Parts: sequence; C-alpha cells; structure tokens
Amino acid sequence: MGAQDNLDFAFEFKETTGADTPLMVWDESFLSWQYYGIRGQPTAVLLDPTGQPITGWSGRFPEDEVLELAAQFL
Repeated sequence: MGAQDNLDFAFEFKETTGADTPLMVWDESFLSWQYYGIRGQPTAVLLDPTGQPITGWSGRFPEDEVLELAAQFL
C-alpha cells in the first residue's frame, strides 16, 4: 500500500479505510515505482523471498492467484 501525498496522509488513509496490511512502503523518490513498473494506484507486486518480482496487477488483484503463488514459497 502506498500514498504519495505525505507520510501522515498514508497512515491516516490506512487507519480510516481499515486496510489490514502488514507492510506499507513509503518512497518519496518514486524509485520503487520505476523499478517495479508501477504506473498508478492501486497496484500490487508479488515478490519472491529474494525481493525479485514474480508478477503484478493493476487495480483489483485475484486473491486466489496471489495465495496460490505465495504458497509455492512457504
């Protein structure tokens, strides 16, 4: 999950929407967006244990597919 307005807004967004995410990335430089090819929000990128991207989705992502792919690394 990310928000680029400011860090306080990102935490407020997480709290007010009830987003239950264990990780929030804050990158004012947008370098992570460039690295992973992110063009807008919402975007999800699934990484392998070494941090390399496996696949990604723009917009709503298929939970079943995410869980199936993630299970390969457990």
